[in-house]
Amino acid sequence: MKTIALINDPVRWAALLGTKSEGYWIKRGERMACALLADMARNVPAYKKHLADFHIRLPKKPGMRDFLSAPIIGKDSYLRKYSLTDLCWMGSLTGMPRIVSATSGSTGDPFYFPRSQEQDLQYAAVAEMYLRSNFSIHTKSTLFIVGWGMGVWIGGVFSYAAIRIVAERGKYPLSIITPGTSSDEILKAVQKFAPLYDQIIIGGYPPMIKDLIDEGERRGMEWKKSHVKFIFSAEGFSEAFRTYVIKHAGLLHEYTDTLNHYGSVDLGTMAHETPLAILVRRLAVKNPVLNEALFGQKHNQPTLAQYIPELFYFEADSGNLLCTARSGIPLVRYDLMDTGGILTFKEMQKVFAAYGVNLDAEIKKAGIAATVWNIPFVYLFERRDFTVKIFGANIYPQEIRRALEAVRFRKVLTGKHTAEAYYDQQMNQSWNVHVELQKNSKSSALLMREIQAQIISELTEHNSEFANNLKSMGERRMTPNVFCWPYGSPPHFSSSGKHKWVRKT
Repeated sequence: MKTIALINDPVRWAALLGTKSEGYWIKRGERMACALLADMARNVPAYKKHLADFHIRLPKKPGMRDFLSAPIIGKDSYLRKYSLTDLCWMGSLTGMPRIVSATSGSTGDPFYFPRSQEQDLQYAAVAEMYLRSNFSIHTKSTLFIVGWGMGVWIGGVFSYAAIRIVAERGKYPLSIITPGTSSDEILKAVQKFAPLYDQIIIGGYPPMIKDLIDEGERRGMEWKKSHVKFIFSAEGFSEAFRTYVIKHAGLLHEYTDTLNHYGSVDLGTMAHETPLAILVRRLAVKNPVLNEALFGQKHNQPTLAQYIPELFYFEADSGNLLCTARSGIPLVRYDLMDTGGILTFKEMQKVFAAYGVNLDAEIKKAGIAATVWNIPFVYLFERRDFTVKIFGANIYPQEIRRALEAVRFRKVLTGKHTAEAYYDQQMNQSWNVHVELQKNSKSSALLMREIQAQIISELTEHNSEFANNLKSMGERRMTPNVFCWPYGSPPHFSSSGKHKWVRKT
C-alpha cells in the first residue's frame, strides 16, 4: 500500500501500525529514504550541485549503501549555501501553493521554510491517529484550542491547518479556536466552552501551559470540571512537570491525557509521544540504571517519541540526530543539531528484560495495549546550538552579547555571560543571565535593572518569537534574573578553557 493511500486513510493506517511488524515499517522507511535521495539528485538543483561538489554519482536506483554514503547536510553546509529556489523541487518556489514559516531570525536573517499541502496532509494523518487513540475524538465532542504562536512561526498555523483537515475530512465533532499564546483568551475560551463540549484539548508550549493552569487556579477555576487535555510542542520537560500538570489540571489518565511533539520549522512535526513512550519514560525515571541503559545517562531524561519511518527517517550519527524527509524543502541526512539517539521497539523490550522488567506486562497493567504501535523510538536531550529556550522562544548568546555591549556598559562589563533556563520547585519556568564584571567594577541593583532592560529591548527588536511571547505573556514572565559576578569568578567565568555561553540545568 502506497504512503499516500495511508495518509488519506489514517484510521486504517493506525490499525496497520498495531498489527504489521516493526521491521515492515523500517523497510518502508528505507525505501522512502533511497527514493528521496534519487529524486533529489535529479530534481533539486541545489542537491545536484551539492553531490557534484562531493564527486558523488548515484546509480539510477540507489540502495541503503548509497544512502549512507550521501553527505550529511545542515543549515550552513547546505541551506544557507544555495538560493531558496534552488533548494526546492525543480528549482521553483512558485510552482505550487505554499505556506511559508520562518525561524526567529536569531542567528541573523530569518530562514524561510516553504511547505505545500503535502506536509499539511501528512501531519493531519498523524494527528488524526493520535487524536483518536489518545483523546477519542470520534466519540467525544471536542474543542481544540491552538495556543501556539499564530504568526510566521510554524507551531500555530501548521497545527491549525492539520486539525482543520482532521475535523473536515473525518467529520468529527471537533471545533477549533485560535487565541495563540494569550493566556487570558485561552482561559476565557475554557470557561465559555467547557460546559458545551465533552472535552477541551489545549495545545501550547510547556511553560505557558503551566502558567495557564496556575492562573486558572488563582481565578478559582475548577480544572477537573473542564475536562481538559494537553498537547505540548517546542521543548522537552521532566516527568515531574507532567505529574504537576496531571495533578493541578485534574487529568484522569497519566498516559493519554498529555502528549508532546518533536518537531522543527525545518521539517515540521517529526515524531510524538505515544502512551507507550510515556510509560517507558515514567518507568525509566524511577530506575536511573535502566535510564542509563536506555539513553546513556543516569539522571538526564530525554524527550522520547515514536516516529513513522516512511514519513521521517531518523539516523543517529555519533550521538547526533539526522533526519530524511520530503518536507517543504526536501532534505536527506539533515543534521537536526539535536543530541540523542534511536531505539527500535525490539531493542527497548530487550533492555527492559535485561533489567528484570517485562514491558509487555507493564503495558497491560497501564491499560494502553490498544494504543501500541510497532514503530521505532527517537530520543533527544538538547540542541547543540547553544540556545536557551524560554516559553518556546530560542534565545542565542549573540543576542545577549549585543545587549551587554551597549555603550553605557562598556566600562563595567566584559561582555561575557552565561544563560540558563530552569524550572523552580513549583514548576514555573524562568531564566538567569550571569554577567561578568570588568576588573575593579562593582555590582549594584541599578546596574542589574539596566542590564535586564537592555536585554529585553534587544530581544524585542531582533527576536520575533521572544517579542510575540512578551506581548502575549507579559514582561514579568519573560524578563531574566540578572546576576553580576566579579571578573574571572567561578563557576560561570574562568580564564582557563572555553567559555560556556549556555548552561544546561
